[in-house]
Amino acid sequence: MANKRTDHHRGVVQRTERISRHMVRVVVGGDGLAEFATTGLTDHYVKLVFPYEGVDYPQPFSVKTCRETMPRELWPRLRTYTVRAWDPDSRELTLDFVVHGDEGLAGPWAERAAPGDEVLMLGPGGGYAPDPEAGWHLFVGDESALPAIAASLEALPADATAYVLVEVDAPEDELKLGTAADAHVTWVYRGDGPVGPRLVEAVRALEFPEGEVHAFVHGEAGFVKELRRHLRIERGIGLDRLSISGYWRTGVDDEAWREVKREWNRQVEAEESAAIAS
Repeated sequence: MANKRTDHHRGVVQRTERISRHMVRVVVGGDGLAEFATTGLTDHYVKLVFPYEGVDYPQPFSVKTCRETMPRELWPRLRTYTVRAWDPDSRELTLDFVVHGDEGLAGPWAERAAPGDEVLMLGPGGGYAPDPEAGWHLFVGDESALPAIAASLEALPADATAYVLVEVDAPEDELKLGTAADAHVTWVYRGDGPVGPRLVEAVRALEFPEGEVHAFVHGEAGFVKELRRHLRIERGIGLDRLSISGYWRTGVDDEAWREVKREWNRQVEAEESAAIAS
């Protein structure tokens, strides 16, 4: 259980479900989530903690203590996942995982997860919720952004308007997105192509409605960079109306991406400022 001696929550798998061809839902609960709480954001995330097998970690276990006392190569690995749903009454946390066979760390864990399995988590963090005063909402992402997009759509009132563009491999990877809002959903299929180019093309082709937009754009860092430039410079959207970030980057794992993400963002912002100034 998360307490003064630890920096994590300990969840126990309650059930799992394959909700699309490449996505597995894992619901965790238990007394170890007694201190878990969200604050109304729709992009809340947790960092799943994966200690290395066979390593004698300091007890009581703490990621912070491990990092302070152990060689870097033995630090527990972290993987970031969006909170799809949190039910404080039943104390159940729902997480959706993109799964591609044995690729990665958290995906294979989710595919093998069974009731009774334990998982450690840090968080939650987060920073976005749809602005109720926005003229309309734009949601753009790949599979990694689907949980946050789905949670955001569910939070919209009936008088809201949303345009949703999501890139997946194929129609078999679509999910049913529930909302009371007037939502215009476009699924973009990449097929055997790389992540992003078709999604960027679809956003560029979108005819924006009247009114001030509140936009949420997340996913693979390469297409996020292209769309950030498009939305900021060509569409003139202010940063205060835009939640945008590279959740992941092709060719690197989560640890490697976290190490360079701050500098990568700085370079993107510098290039953007120079383009705006010119």
